[in-house]
Amino acid sequence: MLTISLKPSGTGGWKICRCHIALFSDLQLGAAIKLARELARDEYRRAGRSVCVEMPGPTLAIVLARYSGSDEMSVDSSLAA
Repeated sequence: MLTISLKPSGTGGWKICRCHIALFSDLQLGAAIKLARELARDEYRRAGRSVCVEMPGPTLAIVLARYSGSDEMSVDSSLAA
């Protein structure tokens, strides 16, 4: 499963990473979540592989969205921007 991660940046914003490579940086949290979900959905539709969007939580990663199999499921829509 491919993981797209949201990580805090040093400037107080958020960055979107794939395989530890920053794709976008200095985003507000809402915009970062929305863009990360869009990237994951596009990757799933284009390549057909499972994709997960997550961000750091207090103890474990928080899964924001997961696209796999025939279902597209937003795990935590309360954080949607």
